[in-house]
This record gives sequence, C-alpha cells and structure tokens, in this order.
Amino acid sequence: MVDYVVTGLSANSVSYSTALERQRALHAAVASGRAPDSVLLLEHPSVYTAGKRTEPHERPVGGDIPVIDVDRGGKITWHGPGQLVGYPIVRLADPIDVVAYVRRLEDLLLGVLDAFGIVGSRVAGRSGVWISRPGAPPDKIAAIGIRVADGVTMHGFSLNCSNDLEPYRAIVPCGIRDAGVTTMSRELGRVITPQDVVETVTARFASTLAPSLAHSQAVPA
Repeated sequence: MVDYVVTGLSANSVSYSTALERQRALHAAVASGRAPDSVLLLEHPSVYTAGKRTEPHERPVGGDIPVIDVDRGGKITWHGPGQLVGYPIVRLADPIDVVAYVRRLEDLLLGVLDAFGIVGSRVAGRSGVWISRPGAPPDKIAAIGIRVADGVTMHGFSLNCSNDLEPYRAIVPCGIRDAGVTTMSRELGRVITPQDVVETVTARFASTLAPSLAHSQAVPA
C-alpha cells in the first residue's frame, strides 16, 4: 500500500523547510515500520535547493530567492509555483539498487507526460526527463534527486507544469550548461497545472515503482 499525501498545491504551497521536516519525520516512521510507503505531492514557494555536488560557480548571484543546501544527490535546481514536486518516502527492496529506482522514477514521469500527449525521453549519462529536439540541445522537463538511508528513500522529483522559467537563468540547472528547460504548458501551448497532473501521477506510481519497493515482494499467506 502507498499513502499519497496531496498538500500545498496552488495558493497553499508548502515552504521547503516545512516539507523537509515532514519528509524527515515520515522517513523515520517508514524506516521503523510505523507508517506505510508514502508520497508527498506539493508545490513550493520559489526556492533554490543545492545538492551535495553543487559547485560555487553554479549558485545564483544576488536575487531574492533563497538557496537551501540539502543532503540529496545532484546539483542545484529551482522549485516554485507551477511545478509539481513529489517526495516518495518508500522502502526499497533488497538488494537496494538506487540506479534502478531512479530509472523507474523516470519511467513514471515519461508515462505521465505520455498521458498528456508529450513525448519525453532520457539523455544518456543524465538523470531526469527531457524533451529532445532535432538539431537542437534537449530541454529538461523533470528533475530527479534522491537520498536513501536505512533502506528508505527521501527527496524525489520535480515536474515542470506551468511554472515560470526565468528563475533558471540565475543558476546552472543541475550543473548542465548545454541544455535548456521547458514545461508541460509550453510544450502543449495550453496551461497544465500541478493539480491537473496529480491524479495521473498517483494512478501510475504504484505499478511503475512496484519492482523497486520492498512491500511489492510480499507473498500472501
């Protein structure tokens, strides 16, 4: 069973620090067996989060958007209104395969995009989901950055739905200079909000991620 906690969408966005505390508390509960696998789905007010591999030159210079250092993998990225953020707090099956888990998160996001008529793709050597364009660099539409402790995941993915792309101009998104960013709304030419996407994410999550989850291996008596 996966418990989906949909909170903080649209005008009720959740600050990154508040969401991080919720993640940590939920992680402890899942790791100890006191809570089922869970997924937080929300929006944040505008914020930069810098993963452990972020270099000084990749950070923003000036501006009013806060920068928060976090314990996930990867580099710096932006979260904000119009972007759906998902934090799966789930126990991975043994032997733990972090790369396989990331690939399945990509499968989830590729399936969500496909449901809206958007053809996403992978880029070799890079995590996340991309929009490939003939003769041009790809644009990133979804980012992934995770941490695994005590066999349970934290952090997760962000999917650009209807957000402004201007904040990305102040950073080197995910440490990648030779690619751009895009949104579902931009690709479709109509507004797609995070609320529009939540149902599709929850409908596809369990089936897509099941091979990675410990509970999926349970055999009924």
